[in-house]
Amino acid sequence: MGSDNLHHKRKTRKTVDLARKKASRKPYSKVLIVCEGEKTEPTYFSDLKDHLELSSTNIVVTGECGSNPVSVVDYAIQLYRSEENTGDNFDKVYCVFDKDTHETYQRALDKIANANHQASGETVNAEPEDIFIAITSVPCFEYWLLLHFNYTTAPFLGTGGKSACSRLINELKKYMPDYQKGDNSIFNQILDSQPQAIAYAVNALRESEKSGNDNPSTKNHELIEYLKNIKI
Repeated sequence: MGSDNLHHKRKTRKTVDLARKKASRKPYSKVLIVCEGEKTEPTYFSDLKDHLELSSTNIVVTGECGSNPVSVVDYAIQLYRSEENTGDNFDKVYCVFDKDTHETYQRALDKIANANHQASGETVNAEPEDIFIAITSVPCFEYWLLLHFNYTTAPFLGTGGKSACSRLINELKKYMPDYQKGDNSIFNQILDSQPQAIAYAVNALRESEKSGNDNPSTKNHELIEYLKNIKI
C-alpha cells in the first residue's frame, strides 16, 4: 500500500513537472484538464491547446487517471492540491468524463461540488468557488464529435447487448467511417466544423435542461470556448 501511494505521488508530480518544461508562466490563467480516457479526449484537448497556441506551462492536459468518473475527479483534486502546496495554484480545473453506464457519475459530480466548497475556505454562507468544473458528455464524448456533422436530440439507449455509447459510435461512423478511439487525427479532421458543433451543443444542452433528460448532451463546448477566450 505504501509503495503504491509513493508511486502515485511521483506520477502526480511528473504530470505537472513535465508540463512546466522549465518555461515561464504566461500572463493568463493556469488550467488543468483531467480526462477519463488516455487517448481520445486528452489528444483532442492537447491538439486544441496547440491549435490555439496556448502554453503547456499554463494548460496541463492529462488522462493518467483511469476511466471511472470518480477517479478523474480524485486525480484532479490531487494534482490541484499538489500545486497548491507549491504556491502555484491552478485557476481552473476541468474534469472531462462521460456518463455512459458509470455507477460513480453522480458521486463524481458531488465530489466536484464539495471540492468547490472546500476551495472557498468553508466560510459560513460563503459562495463556493467555481474552480472545479465538470465537462460531461451523455452518453459519451462521441456525441460532441457527432455534432460536427449532424444535430440530433434523440436519446441513445443501450439495447440488444450494445451500450448507448456503442450505438452512438455507430451513428458517428456514418460520417467518419474510419473512426477509432485514440485516433490522433480527429481534431484536425473536424476543426472546420467546430463553430457548428458549438452551436449545436448549446442548443442540445438547452433542450436537455428544459426536458429534464440529459441524454444526449455535452458540455465540451464550454471548455473549448473558455480556452479560445483565455488570452483576452
